[in-house]
Amino acid sequence: MTTIDPRSARELIETAPDTLVVDVRTPGEFQSAHLPGAINLPLDQVDPHLRRIVADAGGRMILVCQSGRRAAQCQAKLAAAGLADTAILDGGMLAWTAANGPVVNGPRRWELERQVRLAAGSLVLTSVLTSLLWAPALVLAGIVGAGLTFAALSNSCLMGMLLAQLPYNRDGAPPIEDSLRRLAGTAR
Repeated sequence: MTTIDPRSARELIETAPDTLVVDVRTPGEFQSAHLPGAINLPLDQVDPHLRRIVADAGGRMILVCQSGRRAAQCQAKLAAAGLADTAILDGGMLAWTAANGPVVNGPRRWELERQVRLAAGSLVLTSVLTSLLWAPALVLAGIVGAGLTFAALSNSCLMGMLLAQLPYNRDGAPPIEDSLRRLAGTAR
């Protein structure tokens, strides 16, 4: 796994104009804040377009997400398909903004990780409270706990993947073709 710290990433972007900044967060997260010139290619769109991404990507690629986890998943997929010249922005957008990196801001949306915490916490709380009246409801809390444990062990999150599909997270997304053309350098 290759990473790049925010300061080095900023220098690379400024000195090597062929560097691609690929943001793998949901379109909603991307619209909230992203690096100038970044291409939004949500993680759930990588697999269906993997061959084209590998064939068309030109230049070094910096992968960005909120904290680095989704970018690492994307990097693994790209590397397995033969695209090795990628680096993960170490610490993601959280580290970039903490380092005062330039950001294009839009309407604020909740990050996917925050949405997962809200959904999981709400499900557990609701099931525990409901179990006071109907004991079998406690099973839902156990299912959510098992899901979170599996998510941590596998470094994947089914709840996050499902939440990423909600209209709230998809609104305003550029057509995937636009992102793929930008990735290939035909519409930068």
